[in-house]
This record gives sequence, structure tokens and C-alpha cells, in this order.
Amino acid sequence: MFSTVLIANRGEIACRIIRACRELGIRSVAVFSEADRGALHTRLADDAVFIGPAEPAQSYLNIPRLLAAAKASGAQAVHPGYGFLSEQAEFARACAAAGLVFIGPTPEVLAAVGDKLEARRRAAAAGAPVVPGSDGLVTDAVEAERVARTIGLPVLLKAAGGGGGKGMRIVHDPAALRDAFTAAAGEALSAFSDPRLYVEKLIHPVRHIEVQVLADAHGHLIHLGERDCSVQRRHQKLAEETPAPHLPEAVRSGLCDAALKVMRAVGYTNAGTVEFLVAPEGGHYFLEVNARLQVEHPVSEAATGIDLVHAQLRIAAGEPLPWQQGDIAPRGAAIECRVYAEDPFADFAPAPGHVVRVAEPAGPGVRVDSCLLDGCAVPLMYDPIVSKVIVAGRDRAEALARMRRALAEYEVWGIRTTLPFTRWLLDIEEFARGGVTTDFVARHWKPAPAEAHPLAGVAVAAAVLAATRPRALRAAPANRWRAAGRAALLRGAKKRAARKAPR
Repeated sequence: MFSTVLIANRGEIACRIIRACRELGIRSVAVFSEADRGALHTRLADDAVFIGPAEPAQSYLNIPRLLAAAKASGAQAVHPGYGFLSEQAEFARACAAAGLVFIGPTPEVLAAVGDKLEARRRAAAAGAPVVPGSDGLVTDAVEAERVARTIGLPVLLKAAGGGGGKGMRIVHDPAALRDAFTAAAGEALSAFSDPRLYVEKLIHPVRHIEVQVLADAHGHLIHLGERDCSVQRRHQKLAEETPAPHLPEAVRSGLCDAALKVMRAVGYTNAGTVEFLVAPEGGHYFLEVNARLQVEHPVSEAATGIDLVHAQLRIAAGEPLPWQQGDIAPRGAAIECRVYAEDPFADFAPAPGHVVRVAEPAGPGVRVDSCLLDGCAVPLMYDPIVSKVIVAGRDRAEALARMRRALAEYEVWGIRTTLPFTRWLLDIEEFARGGVTTDFVARHWKPAPAEAHPLAGVAVAAAVLAATRPRALRAAPANRWRAAGRAALLRGAKKRAARKAPR
């Protein structure tokens, strides 16, 4: 096992990995930008290395600076977390060239599955069903129109080199295809430096279901069951759960078998996820491979009792998987709700700022993965996820009850978050029944404007109050108590001195 691991990330996922390292007796090294001085992940780690300005290109995306930090700290391995460089073959190659173990799949696998078209080709060759679409890249809008006529509208224009909903456009009307092609290519170029697009048939309505896989370097692969990730807005996930509600057993088995076939075909190692679209009639189609630790990995951990970060570290160190497929027996139900620094009353617009105070939920069956601290900053330029609430129950009904209770306890003052949305979500009958499709949020979330919402001004007022109070009172609660104690001692000392002074 490694003695020192550098975590090339920030926020809640860096905190999660640091805690796993500590449990395994591994020294953890955090990295931080100018915007993250004093952030929670830097406090939790055994060491922290400054890597540059706030802009990601000069810090968390700067490969030479990350490698220099690893070398200076004596790390043998690098964990990329999710986002940033986690799925970049170039970073994995650079780590190998520097004598560092990249905790994830090989550069060759990252290159193969990172190209959506290549991943689609390999999945089809492995026998996984794929969505009807173009045989390869579409070079211009004219070719995209030809493919659309062949497979039928509506279609989805998709970036070949990216994900996360960027470089993606839905086209229902042939007249709108040219403008959509230009917009999707431009967004893909901006987000991924790769304007290439391909075309797929739009399957609608649909559920988004993924399968968690673990694979070691000795040829052993297992799956940890499926997660339903259908609660989304603009192709970004908001809540996930396992098992997927009302999923026929034949479909569940088919998804898991297809996921193993795909991962075996690409020669995958470490933790990864295969994502599928599932139609109402049960037909399922390969979507993509996420070659990293997923944001929603805790629900699989809650259901199986397997720590996925521990497994990642052990696999990267060359250890074989200690489990066979028959050992995996998911139990109960688990649900995760993401908390973003976004304003759900303003179309989920970013809501950076300073957190005045945070009160996180606790109690039986509740876990919070978070990067929040009283007085911490939430910068604009990074991923807006600030925490995740994960609950487990004997069944879905108990898990839902626990999530409602946990969200009612959760308070964040100083910034706007998606907590009001998640509380609303749990009370919608369609979600409570289970089996929602990816258009659920678009159909149901119709909030009043932020100004009209009864609590709209609370976060702003709290932030103003925090900015205008004395510095000592803006400190963390423990510091405020110490400051108050010191002030009381000083007052007492002055009174005693005054009584003893000659009259």
C-alpha cells in the first residue's frame, strides 16, 4: 500500500478521499489554489501544497504544478477525484512518466472511453445495445440533417469529446437543426477544446440508470448493482438512489451483464460506471462510461457496505479484489441528494459567496459528505456541489422518511443552495412513487421568482450581517467562544486592578 497519496482535487470529494486515506493509514496531501486557502480539505489532510491562482487552468488543471506538488510531498500515487483531470488520458500518462501511480484506469482506457464515439463502438462490439445514430462524426449541419432524416426526429446532437450536458442539443424541428449544430459545436469547443459532434436518436421519455463496476489488474470484475439517476436538470444529476424503483428484474440483470461486458471489452481497471438509458417498455441502451469515481458513489457504498475509495486505493496498489460477484448482496435502499451552491428559484443560477453558518443533519442512517465550514468561501469558478446528503433505510419508504428528516435539519446561511428544491422533491407524489424519467424536473419544478419567495432575502441578509459584524464575531463558533472568554478575563483583570489601585 502507498505511504503517501496526493489528492488532485478540492471540495467535498477531496475531503472524502482524505478520510479514506486516513482510515488506511496513508498520509494524504491536499492541493489548493488561492481561492481555497483555509478550505476544509486543506485542514483535513496531513499536508497541503499551494498550486497557484484561483483560475482552474493555472491550478487544478495545471499538470506540471500538480506533478511538482506530488514530487515535493513524496507522494507515490495521485487520486484525481471527479471532474478536473480525472478522466484525462494526458494526466494519467504524465503521472506514469513521473513515476506516480494514477488511481484510476490506464491512459489507453481513458482515451478509448473518453471519446464517446469510440466508447459507443466498443460497447456495440461487446454486445451492448446502443442508441440508433450516426456511424461516426458528423462534419457539418448538412450531414447531421441527413442522419436525422434517416433515424427520424427528434435527435440529440452530442459532443464526441465531453460530457456533463455540455455540447448537447435536442432538435425536434428540422428547421432548427443548423442553428443547434452551430451552438453545440461552439459549446463543445469552449468546454472541451473539441468541436466534434455526432447524432443520436432522442429516446423520450427515458430513465437514466447506471451500474457501478470494480475491476482489478488480475482480470476480476464485479458490479455493485445499479443506481437510478433520473432526477436531472439540463442533463445534470440532482438526486440518485439504489435500487432503481420498479425496475423489472430482467432489465436490472441485463444492465449489469451489459456493464461487465463493456468494461471487460475495454480492459478496464479500478472503479468505473457504465451509464444506460432505459425506455418505458424496458429497452435499454448504452450511453457512456464514466472512468472515475462518481459523485453518487455513496449510495452504492450504503447498499453494499463496500468502501469504493478504499477499493480504488487497494486496486491501484496492485491488490486483487477480495470479493466475487456472489459476495455482493445489496440490502435495503439508499438515496443521495446533492446540494449545489445554486439558486433553484432563478433557474439554478450559480450562487457563490461566503457561508456564515452551516448546520448539517445527523442521526441514524444519515451521512453528509461536505466541504462547508462556518465562514468558508464558495468560489464561482469551481464545481457548485458543496455537499451531498446520503441516507440508508431498510426499504425505500424508510430511506425517504430519513431523507425528509435530514433535509429538514440541514441549514446553510449566507449563500443560496438547492436545499429548498430537494425538500420539495421529496414531497412530490410522482417521485415518492418512484420510477421518474429525466424530464421530471422540467415538468414539475415551476417555482415563484426568487423575489416572491418568502425566504428569498434571508441568505442575502445573513451575508450582509456577516460582512458588517466585527471580525471576531465572524470567526468559527469555537473561536467566538474563545474570544468571548478572553474578553471576560480581560474585563475581570481590569476590575481587580482598579480595586487595588491607590485612591
